[in-house]
Order: sequence, then C-alpha cells, then structure tokens
Amino acid sequence: MTNPDFPITLDEIEALASRADVVIDRLRERLFAPDAEKRLDVRFNVRTASEMVGRTEKAIRDAEADGRLPEPEKDPNTGRRTGYSLAEVNRMREVFGTLPHRAPGDPATVLAVQNFKGGVGKSTVTVHLAQYLALKGYRVCVIDCDSQASTTSMFGLNPDVDVNENEDTLYPFFQHGGPASLHYALRATYWPGVALIPANLGLYDAEYEFAARIMREEGFVLDRLRAGIESISDQFDVILLDPPPALGMISLSVLRAANALVVPAPPNNIDFGSTAHFLRMMSATLQELAEHGGARGYHFVKVLATKMNDQKGAHQVIKRMMDAVFPQDMLQAVLKDSAEIDNAAANLQSVYEITGPAARTETHKRCRTYLDAVGREIEVLIRKTWPSHHAALRKEGIL
Repeated sequence: MTNPDFPITLDEIEALASRADVVIDRLRERLFAPDAEKRLDVRFNVRTASEMVGRTEKAIRDAEADGRLPEPEKDPNTGRRTGYSLAEVNRMREVFGTLPHRAPGDPATVLAVQNFKGGVGKSTVTVHLAQYLALKGYRVCVIDCDSQASTTSMFGLNPDVDVNENEDTLYPFFQHGGPASLHYALRATYWPGVALIPANLGLYDAEYEFAARIMREEGFVLDRLRAGIESISDQFDVILLDPPPALGMISLSVLRAANALVVPAPPNNIDFGSTAHFLRMMSATLQELAEHGGARGYHFVKVLATKMNDQKGAHQVIKRMMDAVFPQDMLQAVLKDSAEIDNAAANLQSVYEITGPAARTETHKRCRTYLDAVGREIEVLIRKTWPSHHAALRKEGIL
C-alpha cells in the first residue's frame, strides 16, 4: 500500500527509468543507422599533406610518379584529385621517414584526463586530443574507463548494442581470473592510428568487483590496470585514459596506471572549487596508496582551463587567479567555450571531423585554433619524455 507521505515508490522510479530509456533509444536511432559504420570523410589537398608530412609538394608528386606512392584518387567527372585520406598521409610519412613515433627505448605516455567532477570536459579533451595526435601521425590508444561511455559513443559505437561488457570492456579484465592482457578488448576505429577499448554501463559493476577483490585477495589489486596497459603499450606512443567522474576503484586504478595527468578545470567558482578538492583528495589518496603499493610519479601534471568564456568577468577573474597560483602548472593553451564543440557532439562528431562549408566558418576556425593549441602544447610535453626526440626538440628551440 502506498504511503501518502511518500507517493513516489520504487515502481514509479522504475517507470521513470523506462521512459528515459525510450528517449535514449530514439536519440540513438537518429544517430546510429542500423549496421552503419562511422567513417572519416576528412581529405587533405597536396599542400596540406606536404605540411603534415614535412616534405615538399614536388617530393610527393615525384614519389607518386616513380611508384613509391600510389596515384591519388580522382573525381571521375572532373578528373581532379579528391585529396588524400589520413591513412594515405601516414603512408607518405612512412615512405619519407617522418612518422613521429617514439623509439623502442622511450616510455609510452599513459595520460589520464582526470577530475572527480563531472561536466568539466574530460571526454571532449580526450577525444579531440586523441584525434589531434592521430593527425600528427602518432599511434594512440583510448581506454574508456567511464561506464557513461561518452568517449565510446564519440568514436561511433552504440554502447548498448555494439559493446558487450563481458567481452569488449575493461570489466572482464578486472574480474578474478580475468585475461592476462588487454589485447582482447582493443578495437580499431575509423580514425587511422587510433585504437579504442570501449565502455558501457556494465563497466560500473567493476567497482563492486574491485571492492570484493581487495577484501579477499593478497597483493595490490589497484595496479591491475597498470599491468594491463603495460601488456599493450609496445603498440602505441600515447595511451589516453578517460576515467569516471568519481573517486572510486576505477579512478584510483587510473591514477596508479597513468604516468602523466591533465586536469580539466572550468574557471568558475563551483567547478574550480571541486578541482581544488580533487587535487587535495588525489594527493592524500596517492600518499595512502603509496604505503601499500609503492610510490607513483608522473612525467607531468598540468591543469587545463576548459569551457572558458571571455565574455564572463568571473571567468576572467578566476583564470587570472589560477595563473597566479599555478604559474608552472597551468597549460598556456585554453579550451574556450564554443558552440562548435556542442553542435558537433550533438551529432556524435568531433570538431576535427567537420568538413565542407561548415569547416570554413569563423566559429569553426576559432574553435579549431583552441583545440590545436591544447594538442600542440600537450604533444610537446609528451615528446620531452622521449629521449629520442630531444635532438629534434633542441633543433626546434624547445629544449
């Protein structure tokens, strides 16, 4: 019998959840065509390709003429070149020896985009950074550790249909007696150079699995993810981790597995206050974990101002305060608030995937400039950790 003081029962909550599922299903029907695979339609003209490869246009045409590179595709109606795909640009880099891969002796960068506060731009940063690095020719793996699976969706997978938590996510790896390596979960994506370990809602159960294992097993279970990443790291230059926005077992595992951190922090009172709490909690937690599993260090830890709105005076005040308090810890680049990011995400796209007339608007160009600046600064930080890149960085005047 319903209590009149509490008219909303578990049955009503279940009905509310079911109605929410209907909305999600309709959204997914709009964005995910049955059996359709997402494709990258971005093409580069010969001038852009030469800049990306680091060789002249003549060198590219000569390589095509002598057979070292295939002839580019041409429009059957006009006979004009249709441009080069990213895969074809990477083939050029391979022929000319300009792929930027780390040397075998360099450590793979395991970079977590970490903040216990939700809505700060973690997935946005992760996806765009992965694609920026792929455009530069790096081998990237993205591990979606968040059961909300925003990053998985952005890479064209329907978490409810295309992803099985018992086969495709981190969940079986975290179970007792699970796989010895993460190779089972690696998926190629439509972005050349980017592999993905996806997530879905079932990954949330891993939090309980972890807690149970800690209670019954000897050894430091929280380093399980670190060991899994080591099992695949030889295939990649950069491994990006997108953890859940909470202080849980998976987030702690991410902190233990990463060797670099980027902390997204919008410059408003609530979000930056939460970021300050996150940094304090992270410090205390890592010290506590170090007593049991040994100390962990990072190549770099940087705070990135996200969702910055120059029209808001409060944002400017807090950003100046952040720069003053963290003079060595802030990234110089800022990811500004942009409708371009929101509009692209509404269609499960990144800004780097927008083509045609929409890519020629001033709004798009500004947003692309912000994203490129963030990616470029993080790329330099990564390269500084690779001894094989030091000579080139000195030549570029960076070291």
